[in-house]
Amino acid sequence: MLEPDENQRLILDTVDRFMARHMPSEEAGRRDEAHTPPYDLLPHLGEAGFLGLPVPEAHGGLGLDWTTMALVQERLAWHAYAVGSIVNRVVGFGAMSVLSYGSEAQKARLLPRITSGRCLIALALTEPQAGSDAGAIRTRAERSGDGWVLTGGKTWISDAGGADYLLTAARTDPDSRGSRGVSMFLVPRDAPGIAMTQIPKVGNNCMPSWEIGLDGVQVGAEALMGEEGKGFSGLMSTLHYSRASMAATVLGCAQAALDLTIAHAKERKQFGRPIGSFQTIRHRIADMQMRVDATRLVVRHLAWMIAEGRDSSRFASQAKVQATECLQFVTDHGMQILASAGYARESAMQRYWRDARLYSFGEGSNEIQRDLIARQLGL
Repeated sequence: MLEPDENQRLILDTVDRFMARHMPSEEAGRRDEAHTPPYDLLPHLGEAGFLGLPVPEAHGGLGLDWTTMALVQERLAWHAYAVGSIVNRVVGFGAMSVLSYGSEAQKARLLPRITSGRCLIALALTEPQAGSDAGAIRTRAERSGDGWVLTGGKTWISDAGGADYLLTAARTDPDSRGSRGVSMFLVPRDAPGIAMTQIPKVGNNCMPSWEIGLDGVQVGAEALMGEEGKGFSGLMSTLHYSRASMAATVLGCAQAALDLTIAHAKERKQFGRPIGSFQTIRHRIADMQMRVDATRLVVRHLAWMIAEGRDSSRFASQAKVQATECLQFVTDHGMQILASAGYARESAMQRYWRDARLYSFGEGSNEIQRDLIARQLGL
């Protein structure tokens, strides 16, 4: 389960060559400083096949299993987290949403464009009062002729400024409560009535986040994704994909931070010897390695369950918690071991550290994940 097979090793070799060409470490640092997202790489990622790994060949993908997807995600993020992260969002939020609950017409129209890197879909779910409590959504969609009119607001929407569509959650039944009566719409990002403001933040500079206003935005009947009033059912059917993809990406970043820490511990000398020879440092790095290895087991097990078609919702939540808290542990201790060398702006460690803080509450807080896990244990 852990070791890639021959075909997977060839794919990972392709990942290494791709990243060496398109996103070497110095380029990742430059983009972070310039706040430049990797949208320009999407056609290249599509051409290499990375955006269509789990998508059936009939829809423009490669039709490979999720274990291969997890391996590729980890390796991409090991080279540059920003690239692994954009692949996560393109596949998890875009391709798998359309594949899971889109109409046949939507699949035929969008999936070949998504897998080739010519279409980016941003998930517009969160609202100022609807984060962990996604059922508190107030954005509404009202019928207008054959289509709909959307009014409301969204916040912390990744990639909205560069997206072709905003996959928007809106309440179509005004009398409904909670998750019932919510529908999903593919809203063109340039539709009249949409206003967007970028949100400044401390990390993940290559993943812009936006506040969105929807003021009487009109869309056609074809914009509805899935069944009316059952948008949350559609979302739930894809969460294990996005969480599995995120966990694999976070794992790759954790391994990169650990490798940087080990290299520093071997090279940095104090009191006449490498700091890695001191027990305090050696044991701390050993703890970091154990966390990463344990996380890899969890991530690969989840990928295997998805590939086998097994119910993996609890394991997806577990992988999300395990991976994100592993990354925080590794980057926090990595910063302590590198000290001023890690705190310097030129160090990759400070970027890993800043980026890591988002993920224990982004894409479903870890407190919510633990609650979901407990619920599925019958508690």
